[in-house]
Amino acid sequence: QVQLVESGGGLVQTGDSLRLSCVVSGRTFSISSTGWFRQAPGKEREFVTGIRWLSSNTYYADSVKGRFTISRDSAKNTVYLQMNSLKPEDTAVYYCACSQYGSRSPPEYDYWGQGTQVTVSS
Repeated sequence: QVQLVESGGGLVQTGDSLRLSCVVSGRTFSISSTGWFRQAPGKEREFVTGIRWLSSNTYYADSVKGRFTISRDSAKNTVYLQMNSLKPEDTAVYYCACSQYGSRSPPEYDYWGQGTQVTVSS
C-alpha cells in the first residue's frame, strides 16, 4: 500500500501564493508519477499537474500553466505544488495521487490523499 498526506491549504486572497505538500510513504516501488488534482463543489475532479519520478518531466493543465509549479524532493518523499497568482476559480479541494503511469486521467491513479482545501477570495 501507498499512503499520501497533503498539507498546506488555506484561505488566501486573489494574487496570493500557497505551497501544497504531499508526503508519499509505503510501497512506492510501483509508483512512476504523482499528480495533483482538484475538485470544486458541483464539478468533476480535474487534473492540475503531474511529475514523473524517474525523468522529473512535468506536465500541466492549460488553466494553471505559468502559475503553478510541481516539484519533487526524493530524499523527503515529498511532492510540492507551488501556486502563484491565485484566482477565485482556483478554489477547490486539492488532492495528490500516485500512479504506475504518467497520466492525466483520475481512474489511472491508484492511491489518493485525503485532500486539502484551497479557498481564494476575490
